[in-house]
Amino acid sequence: MSTLSTMTTAQLLALPDDGVERELIRGELRERPMTRRNRLHAAAEARIAQILRNWLEQNPQVAADVLSGEAGAILAQQPDTTVGIDVAVFSLDTLRGQTDESRYVVGIPLLAVEILSPTDKHEEIHEKIKEYQRVGVPLIWEVDPDFRTVRVHQLEREPVMFNRQHQLTAEPILSGFETSVSAFFPDW
Repeated sequence: MSTLSTMTTAQLLALPDDGVERELIRGELRERPMTRRNRLHAAAEARIAQILRNWLEQNPQVAADVLSGEAGAILAQQPDTTVGIDVAVFSLDTLRGQTDESRYVVGIPLLAVEILSPTDKHEEIHEKIKEYQRVGVPLIWEVDPDFRTVRVHQLEREPVMFNRQHQLTAEPILSGFETSVSAFFPDW
């Protein structure tokens, strides 16, 4: 791929805010209409962020924090991979290393949570998860609010599916974390 066909994060951020979602995967622009999130997506995102935040507060020896709401992250540079993550856990070292002018977090999260939206396409989610793995994100939760499942992706392992009847851990990334998958989803 020639340098002329790739885009940088700076170029991405200079594009107009016109209701189009944009990400970079290895310098290649990915555009799609603004994702339509529904109440199940919003509920799952709020619950997951709260569960993780509560656990981190109870385990101060784990030097990390939670970001949510399409947390912008620059996962790789030259070529750039710049994405939005529904919920992400970053080490405090990564977060403290940011500059004031950084709009996005530069670095790899310990945990990336992708919550499926009604308009998501399987190919797009699959590509994003593969990119997370390529850059070294050690733990990815792919959350499906409609089926109330979590597919766990770890480096060099096959994905494992969990449903509401299962307990979910974040081993070895967040050692000791455990929650019921059902806690991620509303009972309404």
